[in-house]
Amino acid sequence: MSKRKNSLSSFSNSSKESLLKKTGGFFAKIFHVFDNKLTVMIVPHEKGKVVNFQTNVLAMCLAVVVLAGILFSFIFFNKHAIENKSELDHLYQENRQTMASLDELRDENNNLLQTGKRFQSSLSQTLSLLGIEQESTSADSSLNGNSDLSSLFSTEELSAGSIKETQDIRQLTSYLEGAVQPIEQIGKMLETQNSLFSDIPSIWPVRSPQLHVSMPFGPNVHPITGQWYIHKGIDMSTWRSGDPIYATANGQVVNAFYDAGYGNNVIIKHKHGIYTRYAHMNSIHVEKGEFVSQYHVIGTIGNTGITTGPHLHYEVHIGSDVVDPNKYLNIKVAR
Repeated sequence: MSKRKNSLSSFSNSSKESLLKKTGGFFAKIFHVFDNKLTVMIVPHEKGKVVNFQTNVLAMCLAVVVLAGILFSFIFFNKHAIENKSELDHLYQENRQTMASLDELRDENNNLLQTGKRFQSSLSQTLSLLGIEQESTSADSSLNGNSDLSSLFSTEELSAGSIKETQDIRQLTSYLEGAVQPIEQIGKMLETQNSLFSDIPSIWPVRSPQLHVSMPFGPNVHPITGQWYIHKGIDMSTWRSGDPIYATANGQVVNAFYDAGYGNNVIIKHKHGIYTRYAHMNSIHVEKGEFVSQYHVIGTIGNTGITTGPHLHYEVHIGSDVVDPNKYLNIKVAR
């Protein structure tokens, strides 16, 4: 048994020695290959001294690896340099576009400020005419001149981190916020006055491009008798029959009938003791007792009664007095 163990031990030792010898021989061959001497000669085309030097395979391999690394690094960094240059060119173009846009924005900002100045002037005049006092705003407290927007045109330097255009817009915004209240007051005033204008005869009863006044209010020569007389209304014509006639204010129809002189005519009672008459109508579209609103069609132009052609005779009465309708009409008509 002991002999068998000794034989196995001796076989294992011999195997290890054989493996070490083979491994050592392999590395020796590799070292021998890399240690082979090489002679590099540099021969010039023209007559000159031939340069030669000796090296080994290992040094040549290391030189090739180093050169390959240098070449790869050059290509890699050159590619990145080209990409960076392209990105810089792109950023430069974007910067130029941004500067152009900024210049345009400054021009528009200047136009806005000029418009704001005109708006301030117009608003101040309107408020003065209406008797409305404009309350001072936070923007007004920093003004140096008489104009509410004078600070918008100040050339003083601003604090760091803030450009003048931004400050201008902030001040304009502040002023416009302060202008909201007086404008709302104007709106309320106009809303209140709107009912008044609807209750008085403030529009022309005929609306047409061909409308003309054929006979004004006051002293005139009668077209039939040829005598001077006081014409108690305005005669207006479009040279044809059938054009609509509108109520000149809100009111109630107190009469709608035929008269030998006035022909088909309508009388409307309005607020404040005002009456209007519409005469020589071709047709009547309302009835006695009917309530009508301003711009309501009450009939059409005609040639009924004592006339020389189709027209509307329009009168305005305040109580028992006949007044010139032109004092209440807000539209100018060529005569």
